[in-house]
Amino acid sequence: MQKVRIHSKQMIAEKTEGKEGSNLNGAPKLYIETYGCQMNVNDSEIVAALLQNKGYGITKEPADADLIFINTCSIRDNAEQRVRGRLDVFKQYKKKRPELVVGVIGCMAERLKEQLLVEEQTVDMVVGPDAYRDLPQLIHMASAGQKAVNVHLSREETYADIQPVRMDPGKVSAFVSIMRGCNNMCAYCVVPYTRGGERSRDPQTILKEISILEKENYREITLLGQNVNSYQWNIGGQNIDFPDLMASIARQFPGIRIRFSTSHPKDLSDKLLETIAAYPNLCRHIHLPVQSGSSRVLKEMKRGYSREEYMKRIESIRRILPEASLSTDIIAGFSGETEEDHRETLSLMEWAGYDFAFMFKYSERPGTYAARKLKDDVPEEIKTRRLNEIIQLQNKLSAASKKRDRDHIFEVLVEGTSKRSDKELFGRTSQNKVVVFPKGNNQPGDLIHVKIVRSTAATLIGERV
Repeated sequence: MQKVRIHSKQMIAEKTEGKEGSNLNGAPKLYIETYGCQMNVNDSEIVAALLQNKGYGITKEPADADLIFINTCSIRDNAEQRVRGRLDVFKQYKKKRPELVVGVIGCMAERLKEQLLVEEQTVDMVVGPDAYRDLPQLIHMASAGQKAVNVHLSREETYADIQPVRMDPGKVSAFVSIMRGCNNMCAYCVVPYTRGGERSRDPQTILKEISILEKENYREITLLGQNVNSYQWNIGGQNIDFPDLMASIARQFPGIRIRFSTSHPKDLSDKLLETIAAYPNLCRHIHLPVQSGSSRVLKEMKRGYSREEYMKRIESIRRILPEASLSTDIIAGFSGETEEDHRETLSLMEWAGYDFAFMFKYSERPGTYAARKLKDDVPEEIKTRRLNEIIQLQNKLSAASKKRDRDHIFEVLVEGTSKRSDKELFGRTSQNKVVVFPKGNNQPGDLIHVKIVRSTAATLIGERV
């Protein structure tokens, strides 16, 4: 999960009726907006749980809130600018109610620290991803008129004992963090500076959290980490790696689908692929960020693998998990990228035949190795043109992928009602592809078999079998 996927805005659903600190009891109200990756969504759920335990109710409406948090992303400048735009909106709330406390939490808070308090007069609190346990004290300081900051990065914090407040009202899927931080110092990436080094979570606490989710009828779990392949836990001299963890979860929870995000190509092992192949509830989808198809650019990016080594990993996926879908991340216009480098990216995409991809223009982030040592020397118009060529090719590859799925039958986990029609449902295959099909008597959480009959640009259209 080193790259932000797409901008996502999540509001914590209100789940506090009848609990300590519920709005019905006149408790102060918390509103959270989340931007960025799945890890940020999970962190917002942890923050909500911590403050709910301190008597806060959760509201979906910022106008009703006594405390507003924006959980932020720093992967790209565009993500930060969107946060600043939201702060301008919250400034109007604060003019009407000066006692309102506004906080910036997460990666942007960690990157900018006290600078945020100077640049954004609306902000009362700045709190990094490892300092959420300190929130009650910081809120008390901010409520008393002091500017409150804690951006300390921890070598141990995993929030393993916190049961997050879940945001999915349909109770179908949930995120479970298995580790935090990243040791891969990719040249362009700010994550190691905003989330610190890798530390894995006790597997028993992971199993306990999933057990609670099973009792609450969740049907799909996504295991999260900046690089899940690096998961390691040693207990009694026995080392547990990520494939071991996956196998343990698959055996203990055979009725729950298990996904994970994200794999680093240099660490994706045959052992993991063989583990997935051995258990039907481990989903057949591998997200394997390539970033560039050029070995020269990959070396400049400090990715730790070459084009040829990456291709060998895909060959292993095709050999061990032939039914798996494959997705990736691609950066256009990294420092020093030539037309030949760009063509190598396009040719690798053609060879891999990605089912879908997340594609971005290179955005230099302050403090990274690339910002300090490399020139951002690809003109903006060339970045844009190359990105458009990458997107056009991926659209063609995605259409071919959907065409291959026609007339095939897939097991689909029903997630909800289609946006197009209340007579249709949508769900996902094990390969993480969205399918729309007639509603019938099915409900969210059902596992059903669907035959694909046609497709649109973004969706597979099926009929129940």
